[in-house]
This record gives sequence, C-alpha cells and structure tokens, in this order.
Amino acid sequence: MSAPIDPRVGIGHVHLKVAHLDRALAFYHGVLGFEVMQRMGDQAAFLSAGGYHHHIGLNTWQSRGGGPPAPGTTGLFHVAIRYPDRATLADALRRLVDAGVPLDGAADHGVSEALYLRDPDGNGVELMWDRPREAWPRRPDGTLAMVTEALDLGALLAEASGPARGAG
Repeated sequence: MSAPIDPRVGIGHVHLKVAHLDRALAFYHGVLGFEVMQRMGDQAAFLSAGGYHHHIGLNTWQSRGGGPPAPGTTGLFHVAIRYPDRATLADALRRLVDAGVPLDGAADHGVSEALYLRDPDGNGVELMWDRPREAWPRRPDGTLAMVTEALDLGALLAEASGPARGAG
C-alpha cells in the first residue's frame, strides 16, 4: 500500500454538464444561493460561496439540450455540498421547501446529516454538514461506526432562520 495522501488535500470544485444554463443557474444561484463569479454567455458559468473563484462550474459544451444519463450507466453519483454547521443546512432546507424542490431522502450518518435531491438536470446533490470529529461515532477499536438513520426534517427546519413557507 502506498503512503496516505497529504491530509491538506481537498476537493476544489465540481464541474457539471447541464442541458440549459439558465435553468441550472436558477437552481444553484436562485435556490441554493451560490454567487455567480463569471458567466460565459449561454455556455458556462462559475459559482462560489464566499468569493472563491468557483466551487461549481456549469457548462453546456457537450450537453446543450441533452438529458440525464440513463439508469445503469456510470458517472457521478452525487456531489456533496458541505455546509459549515447545522443552522446553515437548516437554511438550505428552508430554501428547498420555499422553492418546492423535492427531496429524494434525508439521513443522519452519525458523522454528518444530509439532504439528498436532484438538480434540474438530474444530477445527484447532497447538502450536508459534518459533526465535529470528536462527536463521530466509533467502535471500541476506534474505527468509524457510520450509520444511516432517519433525519428529523421538522426539527431541522425549525432551526432555519426566516419563515418556512409551505413546510409540512
């Protein structure tokens, strides 16, 4: 086995093929709230949180007017967008509810809490926050003991700032 990767390495950004740039922007910018850093006409856009050059790239270079990959094919399962804390994940849930975006699922994994959904192009999206490492569940030997349990969406939504129109 080779030496472990440097622990400072992280995922810089994700670049998604989309069928309609404006529709994708309506979701990632309009619903989730990412800032548009640069737009290249109707071909591509680069979005970020906090002024970074881009966390999400969207393009139509090979996919304009296309459909999502067929079930049973390889490709990206989902992209995970990590929120800094539970309150900001709650705000993301409020945004989804307000926009009428359905969830595919929601889970408490012990190490994190996550919301699962599809963007307008059918790409899998996970919105999540990590619990502090010292709170992660562990087995007696110290290895992680991740789980998949139900996430109480009502309790999460109650933590969101602002009104939760249409919640229920």
